[in-house]
Amino acid sequence: MKVNMQSVNFTADQKLIDFIQKRMDKLDLFYDKVISSDVYLKVENTSDKENKIFEARVSVPGDSFVVKKQCKTFEEGADIAAASLERQLKKRKEKLKTYM
Repeated sequence: MKVNMQSVNFTADQKLIDFIQKRMDKLDLFYDKVISSDVYLKVENTSDKENKIFEARVSVPGDSFVVKKQCKTFEEGADIAAASLERQLKKRKEKLKTYM
């Protein structure tokens, strides 16, 4: 799956990009009709430890799913967001099965 990544207010290193790409690729296992996904990485200027925002939008035919997580690291955000997207994609797949 092609993942379009944008990092706001910083430059993402290749290791982080590869990690997110690998994590998002696993979503194809649960729903094979994923068109594209967009990932936005943002850093807030706060003294809070959880100042990293991971936002993902996954487009499927007829719908799109958006997940936004705020965590200490982008890796943690990617894991939590991917798990949430996984559940949503499974639910959509089950819903489509009932109509067939």
